[in-house]
Amino acid sequence: MTQVLSGAMHYFRVLPEQWRQRLAMLRAMGLDTVETYVAWNLHEPRPGHFDFTGRADLGRFLDLAAEEGLSAIVRPGPYICAEWDNGGLPWWLLADRGARLRCHDETFLGHVGRFFDEVIPIVADRQVTRGGNVSMVQVENEYGSYGSDRRYLTWLADGLRERGLDVPLFTSDGAIDHMLTGGTLPGVRATVNFGSDPEGSFAELARHLPGDPPACMEFWNGWFDHWGDTHTTRDAAEVAGLLERMLAAGASVNLYMAHGGTNFGTWAGANLGGDLQDGDYQPTVTSYDYDAAIDERGAPTEKFWAFRKVLAAHQERPVPEPEPLPPTLPPGTVELTQSLRLFDALPETAVRSAQPPTFEELGLPHGLVLYRATLPGPRRPYALCVDGLADRAHLFVDGEPGAVLERDRLTGVPVAVPGPSAVVELLVESMGRVNYGPRLGDRKGIAGGVRHERQYVHDWEAVPIPLEDVSGLPWGRTGATTGPVFHRGTLTVAEPRDAYLALPGWTKGYVWVNGFCLGRYWDRGPQRTLYLPWPLLRAGGNEIVVLELDGCRQPVVEIREQADLG
Repeated sequence: MTQVLSGAMHYFRVLPEQWRQRLAMLRAMGLDTVETYVAWNLHEPRPGHFDFTGRADLGRFLDLAAEEGLSAIVRPGPYICAEWDNGGLPWWLLADRGARLRCHDETFLGHVGRFFDEVIPIVADRQVTRGGNVSMVQVENEYGSYGSDRRYLTWLADGLRERGLDVPLFTSDGAIDHMLTGGTLPGVRATVNFGSDPEGSFAELARHLPGDPPACMEFWNGWFDHWGDTHTTRDAAEVAGLLERMLAAGASVNLYMAHGGTNFGTWAGANLGGDLQDGDYQPTVTSYDYDAAIDERGAPTEKFWAFRKVLAAHQERPVPEPEPLPPTLPPGTVELTQSLRLFDALPETAVRSAQPPTFEELGLPHGLVLYRATLPGPRRPYALCVDGLADRAHLFVDGEPGAVLERDRLTGVPVAVPGPSAVVELLVESMGRVNYGPRLGDRKGIAGGVRHERQYVHDWEAVPIPLEDVSGLPWGRTGATTGPVFHRGTLTVAEPRDAYLALPGWTKGYVWVNGFCLGRYWDRGPQRTLYLPWPLLRAGGNEIVVLELDGCRQPVVEIREQADLG
């Protein structure tokens, strides 16, 4: 097999107007192949409703890669991990409390088959065997980290072949015995994923599958960040040295990531701590810069030049020079002069239920849900406990703010009812769904009920608050400065350019620019700026909307020239 020099770049983490520049940077680093996952939940946002337009236009992305001289490795899942919400599995699968994921379950396979019917022809039409650039396709993803259902893996591999794929199929797993024995499939080439000790990892692969050539499908040359942790980086010289050792041994390598991109909107995933990924909840930040060789904006880093030197020595073609990026916007500030209380912009739709329904049961992918119930009284200040809180809640009692509750931290506080009754409201925000490990299938909202002392609280009203579209907000209805509040202002630019948006003095919330959600911010860090890509801007005035959930010192945002990821 020819040695493959590949780099990961996910089309769904980059705006389409920027795909070509990022792909050209991969070539300029000395790579000959781009690897991408396929995010099922992006393409099928509702059951049976598919989207392959804009940022979801997989076919156009593969075509651009071909134009830039890159082969393509495609990893269509159905599960992808990728620090992406629910590991790429659609949220609506979880509306069924009995759903079984990533196994030979007829209901799950029915959904997967429908997805494959739509997406695999796009890939098949672009195979190298048909004059295209798709050279390899992956079966599932790191399945040995989750399950051992060989019948399920066989069904997937057969389904890919039946839908027209004739390029080599492969699996990828950690270089550990139980992962390789659980995640591989006879007749399908195996690859391994690691960030260090390539010799040991390839030896483990050879021990279990001696006929498969050495290949690292994910060389973790950087890493991702969680809210509240420190920013992770890896030394450029160190990882370049590891890359050289692999290539000198004749191994094929895929840099994970070559270019990370951004978890725009609410697409960031989450992990659970602990060696077995069953510990405390760890939501992933908005940036997916990953300390990659090509940074979030598409610029070369020290790691880019170190990798380029190594890759060029193993590349048969000339390596082009990288094109310089235009300058960023000049620094400045934007005052957000309009405000609107979230509670004055609530949707009119409410659902009544004996127990609080989850986001998925309400048909809400992400956002907020306002849960409301009445406690009978009088009664003493017993603990009000939210079981299965996912993931953060503002508590109000008779309209007055109480505590902020948080998953795996504070999930209950004393609440008294001095009179005949008290109205309890919980404004619950979802963060990312767990994307890796045995706890995949992370439902949002209140998954286990609410108890006052031991007594369950019943008869709830739930108001779903989607955050995809803020164009219909009733500005001018009220003004406000505290609590959950929308703020709006105008950024004026001479011409569209990249920038970084900072929110010093703000606490936690979401930012939209011209209606596009850049993602979440949180003063917990480490990320301090949000990447603002030039295609979102237009010459003249640009609307900035911020939903601040906790409160800010001043409604002013900053435009900066450099990223601050911690």
